[in-house]
Amino acid sequence: MFFWFIGTAILAVGFVFRDPRFDYRLLIVGSVVPLLDGVFGGARALHSITVSIGLLAVLMLATSGRKPIRKMLLGLPIGMFLHLVFDGAWNNTDVFWWPFTGVGFEDDPFPITDRGLISVALEAVGIGLCAWLWRINGLGSATRRATFRHTGVLIAAPQR
Repeated sequence: MFFWFIGTAILAVGFVFRDPRFDYRLLIVGSVVPLLDGVFGGARALHSITVSIGLLAVLMLATSGRKPIRKMLLGLPIGMFLHLVFDGAWNNTDVFWWPFTGVGFEDDPFPITDRGLISVALEAVGIGLCAWLWRINGLGSATRRATFRHTGVLIAAPQR
């Protein structure tokens, strides 16, 4: 699963923040970063709320007084938080609350593979969401894609 996290993160942030200048690039990265736990064979630290909170705290302290860079970088922990939400990571208490529930990781299943065919359905929904977001933001246009690459801003295309 990949597109499920990207589509749901962009949609959630768009509805919650409603900021026309929000930089979605790091949000997208943050929404898929916890997938790196799969390299280690299961849910690990990146599926813990502690890591997302820690990253947010470090980011806020490191960018104190520097608003433009802070605004851009906030997308990373927000994306990681949203990954936890849309992955249902709270279902595994030991991993979600790591290290407060123990520092070791048992054979904790990777949520994506643990759901079986439901993950396939969610990914199909995610592909649909991403296609819809592509269309309404006019990303078929090379100019709009270039704007997104350089600014991270998604501008909904005028409806016909």
